[in-house]
Amino acid sequence: QVQLVESGGGLVQPGGSLRLSCPFSGFTSDAYAIGWFRQAPGKAREGSSCVDGTDGSTYYLDSVKGRSTISRDNAKNTVYLQIHSLTPADTGVYSCAATDVHVPGLGCLKWGYDYWGQGTQVTVDS
Repeated sequence: QVQLVESGGGLVQPGGSLRLSCPFSGFTSDAYAIGWFRQAPGKAREGSSCVDGTDGSTYYLDSVKGRSTISRDNAKNTVYLQIHSLTPADTGVYSCAATDVHVPGLGCLKWGYDYWGQGTQVTVDS
């Protein structure tokens, strides 16, 4: 049974940083892509970053590129998302998700994800 459980959200001041964790079970990370998705209040969910387990390639949403890092620890079966220079626009529910359906020629941010965690709230406010 595939499971993903996010943690690390909370209230952060503008300009601050946070690290979200997504420990997973029920699959091996080298066969799956794992992504972080954000849903801001009143907006559709969007992919923030992802890592393709088959080759380790990573992809980022333009708005977080350069201040966000997705990484994975295979020994701990955990994927992390580190974000710096947070702004109120980063506020939302962050969810991690996994898929083993790879679409050649398309970055993993645009793939369909089958397994989802419950999400963790991130609020950026002074």
